[in-house]
Amino acid sequence: MSGANSGQDSADHPRGSDGANAETLEVAPGAARAQIEGWTPELATADELRAALDTAFGYRGDVTITLKNGAKIEGYVFDRRKGPALERSFVRVMPKDSEEKLTIAYSDIAALAFSGRDTAAGKSWEAWVRKYWEKRAAGEKGIALHPESLE
Repeated sequence: MSGANSGQDSADHPRGSDGANAETLEVAPGAARAQIEGWTPELATADELRAALDTAFGYRGDVTITLKNGAKIEGYVFDRRKGPALERSFVRVMPKDSEEKLTIAYSDIAALAFSGRDTAAGKSWEAWVRKYWEKRAAGEKGIALHPESLE
């Protein structure tokens, strides 16, 4: 069997099912991630509020919630409870400068801002792989990918 049909270039260079050499492929970019740090979403409808709070739940930084009574709470959204109406839906927040955990009804929220730094920004799998290939290209031996501190 020839190398072109065997699924192998050599023992050192395996070929994928499409025949491409795995050692020479570029790293494909991951799904584009929207830049939400600093974003203040429009909350004109119940659906917009729900969507913004879903995004806040997945965000890895602090958000600032402005309540309809004018109070502002800055903290990390760690939970949400979806109900049939805004009055029965709640978001749970750990305020930035407190140990307490607050429960806030969606119906009490006037505004939302993604005010804190996204602590995982730039720490994607693609960034790890790029660093690995840079080290390998520089001739380093015994290289491995190690997680970076989030702070």
